[in-house]
Amino acid sequence: MDNSWSIYEQQIAKALRLWEKELLKPPGLLEKTSKAVSTRINQVIPDKVHQTITAAVKGIVQTSLFSIDYIPSSPPLVELSLAARDHKAEETISLFKKLAAAEGAGTGAGGILLGLADFPILIGIKMKLLFQLAHIYGHSTQDYRERMFVLYVFQLAFSSQLKKKPLFETILHWNETVSSLPSEESYVQHIDWQQLQQEYRDTIDLRKMLQMVPIIGAAVGAWANYGLLDELGSAAMNCYRLRRLQQSYKQNE
Repeated sequence: MDNSWSIYEQQIAKALRLWEKELLKPPGLLEKTSKAVSTRINQVIPDKVHQTITAAVKGIVQTSLFSIDYIPSSPPLVELSLAARDHKAEETISLFKKLAAAEGAGTGAGGILLGLADFPILIGIKMKLLFQLAHIYGHSTQDYRERMFVLYVFQLAFSSQLKKKPLFETILHWNETVSSLPSEESYVQHIDWQQLQQEYRDTIDLRKMLQMVPIIGAAVGAWANYGLLDELGSAAMNCYRLRRLQQSYKQNE
C-alpha cells in the first residue's frame, strides 16, 4: 500500500483485496446448482432460440467494439480524485440499472418473443455502461486497446468461476497485456467468440430464461436486468479502481 494515497484510496485498496478474494474463490454449492438447473432449462429450449441468443451476443459485442456508436460524446474525465470518479460512476450505474429494469419488465411481460428481443437490447445497455465508465475513469474508448479492456471486464463479470482467474490476471497486469496486443486491424481474430458467448449465456441463462415464463416474466425481467447491471457495474468499478491505484503507485515510486 502506498503511503501517499489518501485515506479513501487506502480504504479502496483494502476493499479491492476482499473483492479479489471473493472473485477467485472456488465455485460453491449455489453456483453448481445454478449451473445444473441452467443446463436442464437449456435442454428444453428450442435450438432456434439458442441460435438467436448466440448471434445476438456476438453481434452486439462486435458492433460495440468496432463502431463509434458506443463511444461517449464527452471526452474522458481528467484530474479528478478517485472518490469523485467513484461518485460519478455510482450515479451512472444507478441510472443504467433503472433503465435495464424498465426494459426487462417490458419485454418480460411479452413472453418468449419479446424475451428474445431483450437479449440484444440488454447487451447493448451493458456495453454502453462500460464505455461510459471507461471515460469516467479517464480512459478514451477511441483507443481500441481500451475497448479491449472493456471486453475483458465484460467477460470477467459474466464468466464461470473457473474462467475468472485468467481474466482477472489479464486485467491485473494490463500494462503487460497491452504491450502484447495485436494491431487494431487484426485483434478481432484473437477473440475467442465461442467461449465468450458460451460463458456469457451460461452465467445469465437461468435468470433470463425465467423471464420468458408467462405471468412472472415482467417481475423476473426487471429483477434479472437490475441485478445483472449491478454486477457488471461493480466489477467494472473495481477493475478501473485497480488501474487507477496501480498508476498512482508507479508514479510515486
